[in-house]
Amino acid sequence: MQAYRTVKSDAVVEFTINKSRFIGRCFKVETEEDALKRLEQVRKNHRDATHNCYAYSIGPQGGAARFSDDGEPGGTAGQPMMETLRHKNVTNIICVATRYFGGVLLGAGGLVRAYSRAAADAIEAAQPVWMRPCTLFELNCDYSRWGMLEPLLREQGELQNVSYTDTVSVQIAVLQDRANAFEALVVDRTDGKVMPVSAGFQYGEFP
Repeated sequence: MQAYRTVKSDAVVEFTINKSRFIGRCFKVETEEDALKRLEQVRKNHRDATHNCYAYSIGPQGGAARFSDDGEPGGTAGQPMMETLRHKNVTNIICVATRYFGGVLLGAGGLVRAYSRAAADAIEAAQPVWMRPCTLFELNCDYSRWGMLEPLLREQGELQNVSYTDTVSVQIAVLQDRANAFEALVVDRTDGKVMPVSAGFQYGEFP
């Protein structure tokens, strides 16, 4: 597992240049199939648009990547959008830029700037985040220790699935490179009464 940068949520932005209306969208996706479904939905919703250009990148290293000018002059839409994804260092996303032509030609340079802006603004609106490999731990403690342990856990990782029954059961995602230190810290602070148990690996979201 390796860290990669993606976006926190979906987003849409809109602006007008020389009477042409541009709508930039960014979607967080996990597979090419997801990306193409998002693209098809935008095309369906904007079937009356002049162009629906796109670029997507899938995988931690962007191993699956495609783009399209969708009828704009070659190299003026999809490729600048893809370059924006690479410049922003984001993957597992698709950006779709919809254009309603306003009657004024923008020229090649103008198109490149417009489509680059549509992608860049949508990505920023979607809030870029880092996905980092984490170790998932499970642990149990009695209520007498929970008041002391909870703030410590929140400092060390992301709490998940806290359950209050006869004891407090917790799952916590901790950055892999801090996993050993986390285990030692919990054992030390609880005098060996709480033992974190590794429960696998997952990605955690970090600003």
